[in-house]
Amino acid sequence: MFTGIIEAFGKVVDLKNDQENLHLSLESSLTQELKIDQSLAHNGVCLTVVDINDHRYTVTAIQETLEKTNLGSLKNDDLINLERAMMMNSRLDGHIVQGHVDQIGFCKGVDFKEGSWVFDFEYEKNTNNITIEKGSICVNGVSLTVINSRLHQFSVAIIPYTYEHTNFHLIQKGDAVNLEFDMIGKYISKLHRLQV
Repeated sequence: MFTGIIEAFGKVVDLKNDQENLHLSLESSLTQELKIDQSLAHNGVCLTVVDINDHRYTVTAIQETLEKTNLGSLKNDDLINLERAMMMNSRLDGHIVQGHVDQIGFCKGVDFKEGSWVFDFEYEKNTNNITIEKGSICVNGVSLTVINSRLHQFSVAIIPYTYEHTNFHLIQKGDAVNLEFDMIGKYISKLHRLQV
């Protein structure tokens, strides 16, 4: 379980295909604090640490994960957002994030607004995922508040701190991002579909 508050960047230093799996090796300031078998969110995707070697650690993404996320398009030197699992005895600064990405979305535009940035996103129409105005959304592992909620589209406003300390400063029009929709909203949406 995560909160969507990014702690550090991870820099991709090696990618190895192994049958349908992808082993990702990363360098991060968090590496020395990690242990094998620990859960860590990578652009919002919960992955298990399987190896640690000096300042480098390795996680494995299976085919299911690669099909639903943007991890399969990573390249060496790419920066990804990292968050360790939340501690139950501390503040919940973001919202409850499972690290189970629902689908990929695409950036439709970025607009600088005198001190902040507005990012517009669109996602596939044949899903039952929804957003609501001022609801929560997780984009590449970052807990954000939805603005301008529309059918299969939404926007988020990014403050300078978030822009600089997450990979939002790298996102451009057309880029794929990982989306995890609000857990409560998913349950309500499913209940509504079952009743119709």
